[in-house]
Amino acid sequence: MPADIPSLSQASAAMALARAGVSAGQIFQLLQPMKNLVAPGEAVTAEVVNLKQTGDQTYQLLLKLIQGNGTQSMVPVTSTLPLTPGTSLTVTQASANTLSLSLQQINNALNSVLTRLDTQKLPVGTLLQAKVLTSQVVTDTLAQLSGQPAAQPGSTAQNAQNAALYRSIVVLLNTAQAGTTLSIESPRPLPIGSLLNAQVQGSQSLNFVPLSTGLDQLAATQQLATQQGRQGSLDVLINALQTLQNNAAASVPASLTGSAAPTALPAAVQDSIDQLLADLPDIQQMTTAKGVAQAISASGTFMEAKLLAGTDPMQSPDLKANLSRLIAQILPGLPDNTSYDAVAASNMLARMMPAVIRSALGTLGQVAERPQMINFPLPSRSVIAGEKDDLEMLLKLAAAAVSRLQSHQLGGLEQTRTHADGTQTSTWQMEIPMRNGQDVVPLQVRMQRDDVPEQEQKPDGEGNENRDTREKLWKIELAFDLDPLGPLQVQAQLLRGSLSTQMWAERSDAADLISRELGYLRERLIASGLTVGELACNQGKPAQGPRTKLEQRWIDETA
Repeated sequence: MPADIPSLSQASAAMALARAGVSAGQIFQLLQPMKNLVAPGEAVTAEVVNLKQTGDQTYQLLLKLIQGNGTQSMVPVTSTLPLTPGTSLTVTQASANTLSLSLQQINNALNSVLTRLDTQKLPVGTLLQAKVLTSQVVTDTLAQLSGQPAAQPGSTAQNAQNAALYRSIVVLLNTAQAGTTLSIESPRPLPIGSLLNAQVQGSQSLNFVPLSTGLDQLAATQQLATQQGRQGSLDVLINALQTLQNNAAASVPASLTGSAAPTALPAAVQDSIDQLLADLPDIQQMTTAKGVAQAISASGTFMEAKLLAGTDPMQSPDLKANLSRLIAQILPGLPDNTSYDAVAASNMLARMMPAVIRSALGTLGQVAERPQMINFPLPSRSVIAGEKDDLEMLLKLAAAAVSRLQSHQLGGLEQTRTHADGTQTSTWQMEIPMRNGQDVVPLQVRMQRDDVPEQEQKPDGEGNENRDTREKLWKIELAFDLDPLGPLQVQAQLLRGSLSTQMWAERSDAADLISRELGYLRERLIASGLTVGELACNQGKPAQGPRTKLEQRWIDETA
């Protein structure tokens, strides 16, 4: 969808105030009357911190007032003029309800919005990320607010205005122009608060990047930073739940709670625990292709997709749905003195991802530079410290487990994008807790698929058209700690039926054992119809960074 940067003449402060029906002495209405906010006869410096559109031509602003002695105060006000964040003003107070500006101040503020891009700083093709601050239908009123004459009835200009056209103020989030505001016009309304990507087509023309299948990178990155600070290891929760399940009286042992006597769990909580543990796959299931597919489907990675499609995730095994149900069963039984943070975090975690997806889908494309990989695998982490009530302990463990699953989801979404050459990279990251006897083995998985654009048909030497149908490029990474081998990581590349694999074992005896068995693994892979390239096992951990040894070799082979 294209967008234009209109060539607006400088807005007249007097005309803008007249059309808005206010005077310079009524420009800001305080949400709460405040006497002597500014001393009589004095003027103080103010900066617009935030702008929020609340109606067609009404706005709520947050002002930072800086007194002469350096004292600062944050004041919410309403206004009929969209003054953008970062605008510096000098205000006076005529009454307890209003703050006022001079006409010159209003004129400068209205004309602080960019109406032209400097292509020396933002060359054609530059990708811009921006947030929508305001959105209005372009009418004669808006034209006059911008200092333009009203269109006459029956004129070409009047007929042009019959076609819907929307004007928005957006704030740029990247490049050297980050923080500046820009006025744009588009044939469709842009949702207020939404994020958008657009490519510079010229000094007064932008082209919105079309939506792909992933979340916006900016939103994903912001959420990922928050989630990783809350997440906790799945095996910590599951080990605690297994201990509870094995207790004949269905009560929490004193060793877990730190209390002198066990406390019985509510029946609904116990049922949720039983369901969650019953749905976990075991090692035997993970030895078949069908079992692996079922485990991936039940990992919780696709719960939001099921919800958006109108499917109940509770109808089939789903780890994240089971965790959400456990949290919902725990909350009613919490004592009154439960910390507010624990309850708020669990409520937010159980509901956040669907809202994040709904707010991001439909807003952005995914054309951007390749990001630095997030940490993979996620390290072990426990969120329990000190003595806690029985249910509050379970609540924190369950909330941390949901956050860990969401960290994996967001990590995959952050790396899902369309590159400048048209190649689409799709990444899925997840964690599958497996039962190995009485132990729990968390299997962390990252799968990446590169879809290369189809090549144009070209005639061959005999005049027949042919098409280069290159296969998809796959990269799969695994990380797990399986007794008695210890921590293991695997990276595999699959291209045109040819598989190459590198393995890393932290223990030297495990690395030696796996190396001796690689010949048998090669035979099994060939028997399954694959062409096998390099198979190797190293002691230690794989190098971190955007290009590992295996990826470097893989890129060279397919150049």
